[in-house]
Amino acid sequence: MKRLKRLSMSGVLVLVITGVVLGMVIFTMVLFLNTYQQSLVRSAQTSSRQAVEQVSNTVAGYVSDMDGLLTLVKDTLEETGRDDQLRREFFEDLLLIRTDVAAVTTYDSAGNLLDCRTLEHEPREIIYENLSFQGQWLSKYGEGYISQPHVESIFPGWYPWVVTMIEPLERDGEEAWVALDLRFASISSYINNVGIGQHGYCFLMDDAGNIIYHPQQQLIYSQLKSEDTDTLADLPDGTYSESNVIYVLQTVEGSPWRVVGVSYVDELVTSSLWENFWLLALAAVAVLLAALVSSIVISRALSRPLKGLSRAMRQFEKNADTFTYAPVGGAREVQELSESFSHMVVKIQHLMETVRREEINLRKTELKALQAQINPHFLYNTLDSIAWMCEQGRNDEAVQMVNALAQLFRISISRGHELIPIRSELRHAESYLKIQKHRYKNQFSYRFDVDESCLDFLCNKITLQPIIENAIYHGINGLVDEGEIVITLRADGSDVVFTVADNGVGMEEEQIQAILRKERSDHTGIGIKNVNDRLKIYFGEGYGITIDSEPDVGTTVTIRMPQVREEGEYENR
Repeated sequence: MKRLKRLSMSGVLVLVITGVVLGMVIFTMVLFLNTYQQSLVRSAQTSSRQAVEQVSNTVAGYVSDMDGLLTLVKDTLEETGRDDQLRREFFEDLLLIRTDVAAVTTYDSAGNLLDCRTLEHEPREIIYENLSFQGQWLSKYGEGYISQPHVESIFPGWYPWVVTMIEPLERDGEEAWVALDLRFASISSYINNVGIGQHGYCFLMDDAGNIIYHPQQQLIYSQLKSEDTDTLADLPDGTYSESNVIYVLQTVEGSPWRVVGVSYVDELVTSSLWENFWLLALAAVAVLLAALVSSIVISRALSRPLKGLSRAMRQFEKNADTFTYAPVGGAREVQELSESFSHMVVKIQHLMETVRREEINLRKTELKALQAQINPHFLYNTLDSIAWMCEQGRNDEAVQMVNALAQLFRISISRGHELIPIRSELRHAESYLKIQKHRYKNQFSYRFDVDESCLDFLCNKITLQPIIENAIYHGINGLVDEGEIVITLRADGSDVVFTVADNGVGMEEEQIQAILRKERSDHTGIGIKNVNDRLKIYFGEGYGITIDSEPDVGTTVTIRMPQVREEGEYENR
């Protein structure tokens, strides 16, 4: 008992369940197998023998019927003599009634075709090979014979699968033969409709071991399946067992054929199970009782604490931040699992808090780094323009550009704010456009189409300027005629949408993807991708820039961001 107490719960369950189930199964199986093994072979042999007898009797009846039909044809030919009218009427009625008769033919002693009766077909003028009439068989069977199945070969374009019955015929005192070509489908249907178990079957062979018909004929011809017909041909009629296979042989009365039944012992087990049902029921009850006892033991030892642990895990999955875990009791293994889960909860919550803080700091750092990339870019381009104007003596215009530059940097700094009102961003863009319009000598015009209800929403500073810069350098600058840039602002549900459209040279799809995927090495430098990255970092992957462009038509850049009213609204995303 002390040793049992030291065992884990799983060890106790293994011993109990294994001992009970194993004992009951051994007891039940010994009784069952003792009876089952004795009845198995007898039941299988009886089932196979009955199936073969059924096929044999059916085929024998058909052969007898066809033999009588052949006798009728023979007598009609002998009695009608040369009366073609009577013969024609007889054969028309016969072929209409007996659809299994493909053709009725007569031959002289040399095998030459004398007459042929079918419904719709005429024989060939020259018959090179007639499988329905074999002289070597006539010499062996002087009173007639039944041929092996073959394809009818005396008709052009018509090749039914037939078996031929031949008998001697008296024709004007000369030796002749009458042949009845029977569609083999009639005989094969009798065989195919009889099964022995799930995979058992019957087939026909002659006394020499040649297969007359096999339900798996295709496999036989393709050599994917074989039958040991040579050995079977040497065996007399009866039942023979070989390992798991049972062979039953029976000669078809009135023919040289033999029916062979092939069945498998393991497929005929079901019939014997009913004989031993009470033993199986007893075994099932014993196993059920053993399982019931075991389930009670398992339920009391494991179910309650494991269900409590499972509920705690689901609660932790739904709300890990505020989850508080109360350890569960139970077996030693369950307690150890509960303690491990408790430690894991504490560590995960600590890691989540650490990751959250680091993520916020990282996002702010990335945003400031991207923002810092833009300021030198503005300064370099604008100072180049001012220097160019001073060199040209255009001091008044240079003063205007310096004032515009001051306005640009005043808005860019924005007292350290990352988000500024949209009206300030539009003034910033307009200042940039004034500078560039002076520089490019009025090569382009611009206009704003603004929904004033959106002016008080906040946006990332320096969002429009890089887009406008790209439109000037890569769209308008390549035009011969005057260009136009249109900046629009609209509300779209809970979002704000900017569009910057130009009538410039446009871009191919590959150029668009390159701009959004990788920074360009020309004037735009860090422009468009920088803006797209800042939008996604601050607002999420659902926002950013899309570009539609067509060569020689123009480019439209769409900027989507949420409607933000306070700067701290997106800081903790």
